[in-house]
Amino acid sequence: MSSRLVSEKNLDFRSPKILDHDLNPYFPELLRFNSTKELERSEIFQRIKPTVERILNAIVQENFAEDEKHNAKDFISAVAWNLERGAAFEGIVQALRTHEDLKEADLLLLTELDYGMARSQNRFVARELAKQLRLNYAFAPVYIALQKGSGVEKFVEGENTKSIHGLGIFSKYPIKNVHAIPLPNGKDKMKGAEKRIGHLRALIAEIEHPLGKFRAVTTHLDAHCSRKHRHLQMKIILDHLQTLSEMPTLIGGDWNTTTFNSQNAFRAILGYWRRVFMGIRNVAENHFPHPDRYFERDLFAELERRGYEYKKFNQLGVGTLHYDIRSIEKNTNLRDWVPSWCFPFIFWAAGKVGGKVSARLDWFAGKGIEIVGKPKTISDLKDSKGVPLSDHDAIALDFRISKG
Repeated sequence: MSSRLVSEKNLDFRSPKILDHDLNPYFPELLRFNSTKELERSEIFQRIKPTVERILNAIVQENFAEDEKHNAKDFISAVAWNLERGAAFEGIVQALRTHEDLKEADLLLLTELDYGMARSQNRFVARELAKQLRLNYAFAPVYIALQKGSGVEKFVEGENTKSIHGLGIFSKYPIKNVHAIPLPNGKDKMKGAEKRIGHLRALIAEIEHPLGKFRAVTTHLDAHCSRKHRHLQMKIILDHLQTLSEMPTLIGGDWNTTTFNSQNAFRAILGYWRRVFMGIRNVAENHFPHPDRYFERDLFAELERRGYEYKKFNQLGVGTLHYDIRSIEKNTNLRDWVPSWCFPFIFWAAGKVGGKVSARLDWFAGKGIEIVGKPKTISDLKDSKGVPLSDHDAIALDFRISKG
């Protein structure tokens, strides 16, 4: 096993080199641990801890945008999108270049971006995306992946190289004062089928747009946790923003407002039966697309208490993730955390509403901002072969900086 780890001496702490490492040979031994506590107590982890912490606390920032851009619009366009690892990279680039609702974006708040994962052709997705679209970008790692992934990802060809997963902010204009804050895990990431080291983060930056400076926040809240924990994660973000200088702010990303407590399969199944008793059609029509109405209301109430609007910023009632019982891939992924005996009941419930269920997981919220026109949910984004570019729809909105 290699004992050589990358030295931090003379590293440029904003360049991609900050993410270089020689950790992969340690992964087989690390996979033997079944909890983060057990992992962190081990001798092998203590040996690699400085490198792990360097990666998980890093931010990469590079500028590929043209130095001077003429802004022909009198508003700012923003898009938030979970890219599902960036696996459909070519199609994503094409959509962001040519799609009517995406091509004029001044700001991209993107989640689920791989670096050196076999499932996404070992690309540095954030960097390559920024280079091809001529954008400035900032990237923050959230996990070091000890495996290829979950579900069908486990069977992709090749091996991981960098084994890093994260999120990013992209802009046509200068990105300043970039930093990230950690969000506590809702579930031990060393337990279960997909083992990872790390935690989610919120990435924060100031955007120097010709129409005015504003703050942008990309965040990805935890899927495998309780509604209470997602509320806590949002509260941590808002608490941090209160410590910063007052500035118009846009928050966007995948908030995983599934309405479920998914800390474990038992809680998820209890929640499933609760929804059956509430009425399958009622939940499918009135709760999955409207998580703010009841199940996730505390998270959204927290935003409003802090002066952030969300209702005007989103196409309410329109789902951004769609479950189809005919999808072999989705069902394979679901088997990693839902017992197989549950599937007949899941299929039965979904069948009651036509075999498809949509939930709104992706959101914008903001303060000091005026919305222009109507926000959009952009669905049916596919490549030239008709393959979906992501399991999430993109969301978009146009806005101006409020005056006064």
